[in-house]
Amino acid sequence: MSVVPHIALVVATFLCSLVAGFLFAFAVVVMPGIRGLPNREFLAAFQQMDAVIQQGRPLFGLVWVGSALTLIIGIASGLGEAGTWQVVLLVLAGGVYLLGVQLPTFVINVPLNNELQALDISRADDATLRSARQRFEPTWNRWNRIRTAFAALTTALLLAFLTILC
Repeated sequence: MSVVPHIALVVATFLCSLVAGFLFAFAVVVMPGIRGLPNREFLAAFQQMDAVIQQGRPLFGLVWVGSALTLIIGIASGLGEAGTWQVVLLVLAGGVYLLGVQLPTFVINVPLNNELQALDISRADDATLRSARQRFEPTWNRWNRIRTAFAALTTALLLAFLTILC
């Protein structure tokens, strides 16, 4: 395999593994850590964490967007040079990542985050807070676990590809 697809896929593997680790940390530490908080504090804590991400942190954006872009570049530039099993691994890794991580992020998790960001927690009554949390927490957590599994699977597929390549 030539240099461009190889480098792109090494970088994609690294970035996808960072995304997998980020999602994993939320799944096994962050969300369980704030689960026991009362509704107002839970929602405020999540708003704060999400605000850090949405404030355009360049390093976070570079990792998140870069993971998808380098994966697409690596796949597109490497398909013509890869053998049958390599093509299968590449296409599978790309599909799993784009459909299992990126798509649910922008279709499910980000809209839930935005809905929560729009809530004025300081003015909301207990019933509003309880309802907001019930709409947010179970769905967000379920889809984050799904994204985590698919991000980890993507990393494993890319590592398998790079192992077969070398």
